[in-house]
Amino acid sequence: MNFTPQMNDGTNVFVFGSNEAGRHGGGAAREAHQHWGAQMHVGFGLAGASFAIPTMDWQMQALPLDAIRHYVSRFLDYARQNPDLNFLVTPIGTGICGYTHEDIAPMFKLAPANCVLPAGWRK
Repeated sequence: MNFTPQMNDGTNVFVFGSNEAGRHGGGAAREAHQHWGAQMHVGFGLAGASFAIPTMDWQMQALPLDAIRHYVSRFLDYARQNPDLNFLVTPIGTGICGYTHEDIAPMFKLAPANCVLPAGWRK
């Protein structure tokens, strides 16, 4: 799945793994900051055409899965409340955070249809 800045058309929202401090220095977080309007120091929620979901804490350590699940649940509520938007979900938590797709994908099993999920996450 390769989302490009050209997809930033006002209806697409880039969903990326963040840290609670909102430091968007690498990976999808950097992409979100450079091309999708993510704001520094916004570690959770909508900013520009991006939505941050924390997978790391304030000290840049991996959050426990229960904490990530809580943030994902809040994101899914937001996605349900905004059916006019398309949420382009990146494989959060599976990069420097160190979790597997099998750890994170089940958190999205009740994702609404307006969430475009990484391959295999809808199973």
